[in-house]
Amino acid sequence: MKYFSHETSVIDEECQIGEGTKIWHFSHIMSKCKIGNNCNIGQNVVVSPDVVLGNKVKVQNNVSIYTGVICEDEVFLGPSMVFTNVTNPRSGIVRKDKYEKTIVKKGASIGANATIVCGNTIGEFAFIGAGTVVIKDVKPYALVVGNPGKHIGWMSEYGHRLNFNEEGIAVCPESKNKYKLENDQVIKI
Repeated sequence: MKYFSHETSVIDEECQIGEGTKIWHFSHIMSKCKIGNNCNIGQNVVVSPDVVLGNKVKVQNNVSIYTGVICEDEVFLGPSMVFTNVTNPRSGIVRKDKYEKTIVKKGASIGANATIVCGNTIGEFAFIGAGTVVIKDVKPYALVVGNPGKHIGWMSEYGHRLNFNEEGIAVCPESKNKYKLENDQVIKI
């Protein structure tokens, strides 16, 4: 094994787990999921069949990642955040053929206790605040908070709020990377 799994974790057959990944206490990794290299899967996490997690994904404690979810590289999933995979679930009606795809793009962060309603895409380096309920697609670099989630600003790849000048240019205070705001889209320049 080129990954670490705590003795209390359960790892089903036919799943792929990348080198350097760590799986912690009481987590269940289900069959046919794919987990990349150098991921950290926290305590009490469920990764359902056919889920895809890229490289360097961090999943905090008490997260269930349901079938239909794809997280690209370097995604952060905060403690107890929630994904759904059926729009209109009913206990007495089987809808496994109705699972919707949810995509979390590279570098996006989802805060603690946020809910991501299925069928949406979270853009690259977007930042979803704690407790937010996402009911529609989120643009790359967008800062979204509230219930329902509202786009209130923009974030850098380093996780700093971007403040654009009159020319539509912002500089990340830590990385010194420059960003341009044009047609309600952010582009790293």
